[in-house]
Amino acid sequence: MTEVKTNIELDTDLRPHNFGAGPAALPPAVLKVAQQEMLDWHGSGMSVMEMSHRGKEFGQIAEESEADLRELLNIPANYKVLFLQGGATSQFAMVPFNLLRGKATADYVNTGFWSERAIAEAKKYCTVKIVASGESGKYRDIPEPSSWQHDSQAAYLHYTANETIHGVEFHHTPEVAGDQLLVSDMSSNILSAAVEVSKFALIYAGAQKNIGPSGLTIVIVREDLLGQVVPFAPSLFDYKTLAANGSMANTPPTYGWYIAGLVLKWLKEKGGVEAIAALNKQKAELLYRTIDQSDFYVNPVAISCRSRMNIPFTLKDPTLEKPFLQEATAAGLLGLAGHRAVGGMRASLYNAVTLDAVQALTNFMSDFAAAHKK
Repeated sequence: MTEVKTNIELDTDLRPHNFGAGPAALPPAVLKVAQQEMLDWHGSGMSVMEMSHRGKEFGQIAEESEADLRELLNIPANYKVLFLQGGATSQFAMVPFNLLRGKATADYVNTGFWSERAIAEAKKYCTVKIVASGESGKYRDIPEPSSWQHDSQAAYLHYTANETIHGVEFHHTPEVAGDQLLVSDMSSNILSAAVEVSKFALIYAGAQKNIGPSGLTIVIVREDLLGQVVPFAPSLFDYKTLAANGSMANTPPTYGWYIAGLVLKWLKEKGGVEAIAALNKQKAELLYRTIDQSDFYVNPVAISCRSRMNIPFTLKDPTLEKPFLQEATAAGLLGLAGHRAVGGMRASLYNAVTLDAVQALTNFMSDFAAAHKK
């Protein structure tokens, strides 16, 4: 069993702080272990990148990583955990393929860019009903649940738990209508706080925010829902096929899976999801307080649904945005440019981003504002 020692001596003070939205920062302790094991994993004579996915060595990695994820999220025994390729965007099709179960309609909540992408893909395979949308308010709020227009005959309700681009996050679990299944894209906030998995039919998440490197996607699906795929689905889009083969119906993203396993062990050593949630709350509050107490920076998102993971902000004088980003980069504060769809700035505070990093950012923001006030 690999131990991810959090007290490994690293030149972390020399590393810049990475606020990128994804691929995102990884814990330095994890990177150090990966560096040490690069040429020879546990005396096997092989790098993990060279191993057969069907060999006993990788089998140990796969088994431990699934067990650790189940422990961290308290995943019930009647759920399958899949380690897949294709990114979360592949799940935009795989969800309707597997969960429509002969029904013609699915409910979707539209809270931003990634919700829009999921909706556009699902429309190719079923009738999509938008039960609620924040589009008219430029995705700065989540519509009040009492206003949602559910279709009780819809196969499932899909929502994006956290919108990385618009900075909107659900701080509650939505209710479904009738016997609908609840589905969530948790790509950018999985493992950042506790979640009651048993309320969901399916949870999916791209790894490159809080789990590991890009190229790996996690799917947590209730076992009784397997085997009801639409007839035109490719074999590798059938959750039953993937589950029956232990996520190895074809060669999985083995190195990403291995790094994810190291991250999961690191998170356990940090005290688990509850401990990291408290730290994430502290980090987000520090940055929001810096923005809100300033007459220089603006965050447009309603306070009730502000994201803890992705915090977009602008400067009241937009001509200073380019100098801000240039000076931030020079100060070792990386990845702060906002998404091209919305512009401005964005700080992503995923699990591996330290409180010290956020303190460095807020100090820089205060100094920059003081230097550029007119």
